[in-house]
Amino acid sequence: MNDYVIRTRGLTKTYGPIMAVDGLTMDVPRGRTFGLLGPNGSGKTTTLSILLGLVVQTSGSCSLFGDGVTQTEALHRIGAIVETPSFYPYLSGRKNLAYFQGITGRGNRDELDRLLDSVGLGARANDKFHTYSLGMKQRLGLAYALLGDPEVLILDEPTNGMDPAGMAEIRDLVRRLGTGGRTVLLSSHLLHEVEMVCDSVAILSRGKLIAQGDVSELLGAGEQVQLRTTDDARAKEALLMVDWIRGVEEEEGYLVASAPSERSGEITAALSGAGVYVTEMRPRAKTLEQYFLEVTGGSEGGPG
Repeated sequence: MNDYVIRTRGLTKTYGPIMAVDGLTMDVPRGRTFGLLGPNGSGKTTTLSILLGLVVQTSGSCSLFGDGVTQTEALHRIGAIVETPSFYPYLSGRKNLAYFQGITGRGNRDELDRLLDSVGLGARANDKFHTYSLGMKQRLGLAYALLGDPEVLILDEPTNGMDPAGMAEIRDLVRRLGTGGRTVLLSSHLLHEVEMVCDSVAILSRGKLIAQGDVSELLGAGEQVQLRTTDDARAKEALLMVDWIRGVEEEEGYLVASAPSERSGEITAALSGAGVYVTEMRPRAKTLEQYFLEVTGGSEGGPG
């Protein structure tokens, strides 16, 4: 139990005939950056809302920090931003943050400027909230979630509405936040965002858990070999005859064999035996997009 900070078992939520979350069993490792990945409508926000006590599940269970910790106790140890954050429009960013710090009792006033600077709002801290762009509102929500230095940070689409530079800054910040023992649970529909930031991931599709594990293990680093040959058509035929090669595809002038890179010598030998010679070869890891399309069968078109 000490290895996991969040656990769900058979978690289900229905809204009339709509199944928002369907029997979700998920383990979030302690001290890691964990991605909850899926297209819009896959049940990510509903799952986070249940964890935070904002929505009551239809069935199943969830625990935070272990079975002996009440939800009230757990919430004092969690910082969260779910969907677009709401603040008072005619207060400045700093005054909004100070107000909510005062009523929640999380952290202290001395840390406000540091938090605003850390999310890139230091120069606009005195501007009224209603003048902020959507990306700036997301940044202020992130500063709020960081009040009191929480053990667990739950972030729902934290880069929503940001330009590419802002997204990169927040990704860097999230990576830093997921160190030193803090757990970050990041919900996103952006495949590259999760791949760049997260250690582990759970993939949801239509409310169901499709896959879960370390990103490196799911992608099977080195489990593909990219090559050019003197005769790609004959090379493809020869490789498909090798029983431990799971498939061969043609991509942008290359052959891509689904095989362990450590067996590259055997690939070369098999091709040589067929009268084909390798002119270029390199290992290639799958992308999270490729993996997602494999495990979902491409039925949802993939996240954005």
